[in-house]
Amino acid sequence: MNTSKTYAGIPREYAQLEKSNIVLIPVPYDGTSTWGKGADKGPDAFLDASENMELYDIETDSQVYKQGIFLAEPLTGFESPEAMVEAVHQVTKSYITKRKFVTLFGGEHSISIGTIRAFNECFDNLTVLHIDAHADLRAEYDGTACNHACAVYEASKTTNLIQVGIRSMDITEKKYMDEEKTFFAHDMSVDEYWSDNVIDMLTDNVFITFDLDAFDPSLLPSTGTPEPGGLMWYETLDFLKRVFEAKNVVGFDIVELCPNEVDKSSDFLAAKLYYKMLSYKFKDINEDEAYDNAFTEKEKSQKTGVKFETNED
Repeated sequence: MNTSKTYAGIPREYAQLEKSNIVLIPVPYDGTSTWGKGADKGPDAFLDASENMELYDIETDSQVYKQGIFLAEPLTGFESPEAMVEAVHQVTKSYITKRKFVTLFGGEHSISIGTIRAFNECFDNLTVLHIDAHADLRAEYDGTACNHACAVYEASKTTNLIQVGIRSMDITEKKYMDEEKTFFAHDMSVDEYWSDNVIDMLTDNVFITFDLDAFDPSLLPSTGTPEPGGLMWYETLDFLKRVFEAKNVVGFDIVELCPNEVDKSSDFLAAKLYYKMLSYKFKDINEDEAYDNAFTEKEKSQKTGVKFETNED
């Protein structure tokens, strides 16, 4: 991965940490995947596709890159899954405390264990909105709790976990699952109000972890375990837009892109999804405004927001 590049080839004036509201951390890790390998190549494929993407978003009439997007050094070289989780945790938290809007691109879904841990330590009353084909609720798998199959087990114990799009799981995960907060794909397909019901369950502060296998494989085949019956493009965007409008989304990660050399469409979809999510987050924030990742002005007056304190300006 060439970190001398900027995200999406944006001008360097919009890519410096000090002047950027947004941080993107690549985590090319694929240490515990059990079938389709290649998620470690996902960040490079995503960044390459991003360089070939138009940077004007028609829907929001914006160019969100002008908020500044700093491309961090990729996190690599881990001796164990536990070491990876701790590194992601510490690096993510370091950028949160710099008052940035922190995003990550994986890599397999186990990276989210460290990501969620960092956000939960920094933000009060956090909801983790988990969009995925798989429940990922195993307490341990293949001898470690830092496995992709365990991606949101910890979150189920420490946050308000809402799961959307689930259509594959092991029976042992039922004992850890809150079915009232789980939206199964087969139910969503016949319930026009599912997105309203999800939003009603969210707290004010929301972190989104988006596994790309949530999409139907007819849209995105390049993922480790492409399950039939997934989300479509515009229903996903409509849902995400409503979440960003209704709640304070404090950050997000996108995981499980397993690129192949024949078909680049999955890479491009991932690039568009990332940029769309940023566009929804910042559509009402002026490019010249200093972004406060802790809370909006209204929330600040109500004395709600982050758990940490910082002496930085």
